[in-house]
Amino acid sequence: MMAAHGAAFSAADHAHMAEALRLAARGLCTTRPNPRVGCVIAQGTQVLGSGWHRRAGEAHAEALALAEAGERARGATAYVTLEPCAHVGRTPPCADALIAAGVARVVIAHGDPFAEVDGRGLAKLLAAGIRVDTGLMQAEARDLNRGFFSRTVRARPWVRLKLAMSLDGRTALANGQSQWITGEPARRNVQYWRARSCALLTGIGTVLADDPRLTVRLPEFESLAPLRVVLDTHLRTPSGSCLLDGSVPTLVIHGEDARATDSRFDRVELVALELRDGRLDLSRVLALLAQREINELQVEAGPILCGAFFAADLVDEVLLHVAPVLLGNAARPLLELPTLADMRERWKLELVDQRMLGNDWSLLLRPGGN
Repeated sequence: MMAAHGAAFSAADHAHMAEALRLAARGLCTTRPNPRVGCVIAQGTQVLGSGWHRRAGEAHAEALALAEAGERARGATAYVTLEPCAHVGRTPPCADALIAAGVARVVIAHGDPFAEVDGRGLAKLLAAGIRVDTGLMQAEARDLNRGFFSRTVRARPWVRLKLAMSLDGRTALANGQSQWITGEPARRNVQYWRARSCALLTGIGTVLADDPRLTVRLPEFESLAPLRVVLDTHLRTPSGSCLLDGSVPTLVIHGEDARATDSRFDRVELVALELRDGRLDLSRVLALLAQREINELQVEAGPILCGAFFAADLVDEVLLHVAPVLLGNAARPLLELPTLADMRERWKLELVDQRMLGNDWSLLLRPGGN
């Protein structure tokens, strides 16, 4: 979205929008499936009110900021990280609230691609005679809601692979033992990334080998319970598996010819998909999850399934924890990928963030490096 007015943004504009983005980030783990949004109402350098969207169905950031500012909002500037909504959902339209409050100017970081908003909030504000400037810190606002943008624009979730490996690129011993390659700080970090995800996905290979729980084990986030998704083509998940315990909403996706013949799957949801070459089509899996309003999908699986996501060009981000240990040549590899004949065919990744977690390295990478 281009600026509705060709304004040069001031230092105060940048400071207020940065604060709005900081507020929006407080909803990283709680707003799903809604976007994370922050708002600041200001007059010059003085902040009159601020707010951030906490949970779907609760007040939006603009409403909270306007409530705090009260009558002082008249003639002030509103800084919003995402285009104000213009439709009636579970809450009233935020564009109407800004108009009613009498703000003189609205600065929007990024447009909202949601069909019922896209450009309509901006149009409402302009029609009411409010000055609107857009594009301030646009990249930061989009990255904050990369899952929401992925679902609404590409009709699939943002896919993040969570991987842990030794320094020699191995994920488990030859006998399958993998607990624990990394230390406690790295494992705790994974719990945070789980909490901000809408769904956690694994494959039947990991279910049979590790019997994972795929739950959030942080006290402050335990109630969030991302959807658990299991790709189990032939419904081989054993009775007694943690993923069948009914403690967390769980979706088991299987091939159309597979049939549940006993009570194992009574506490989970089963969905059948047509197979392609005997396997579940990952693109169709992602489309199904997008229809269920999944913004960010974290894949925690073995080298075959994770490699399949890479080979299908469906990976948006890799969260990689590297432990300073060696497991040897016989240990299992990080990913199973097609053999390359030329170095120019290699998968390139860009390092977005790196930090130390105890003795381990945590790397955030995205496809598209040089």
